[in-house]
Amino acid sequence: MNQLPDTSTHASDRWTLMRDIGVLQVKLVVDGFRDLLLVPASLIAGIVSLFSSRNGKPGVQFYQLLGMGKQSERWINLFGALRNAPADLKHAEPFPGAELDDLVGRLESFVVEEHKRGGITAQAKGRLDKAIKTINAINRKRRSKVDQA
Repeated sequence: MNQLPDTSTHASDRWTLMRDIGVLQVKLVVDGFRDLLLVPASLIAGIVSLFSSRNGKPGVQFYQLLGMGKQSERWINLFGALRNAPADLKHAEPFPGAELDDLVGRLESFVVEEHKRGGITAQAKGRLDKAIKTINAINRKRRSKVDQA
């Protein structure tokens, strides 16, 4: 007596996979739209933070925006379908122990070292310092106008 394989679990697995594919597409669109909004919003919030400094400290608007972005990242939960992955699936880590922040940190260290040696980045740092001084001068003028009003 031959038994037929249980196709109900296979159909269920396929339905789950199709659902997860569709949900990922929607999440990718939502995530992309969020990123599209965050590009100008982060620049504006960063500028506002620079110009709203008090006592030499920049404003918090930029970091408030980052907090909202992190909350939206959790809400979107782009890779949440992994909970439906087969139990025996091994998750490869193409970048084990590294994050983009680590790479940025290494790049920053390199630039600082080059500056200490008097490399080409010294000129770039000079321009950045000049821009920061200009922003600080504008802040002082703005505050004095507000205080006079």
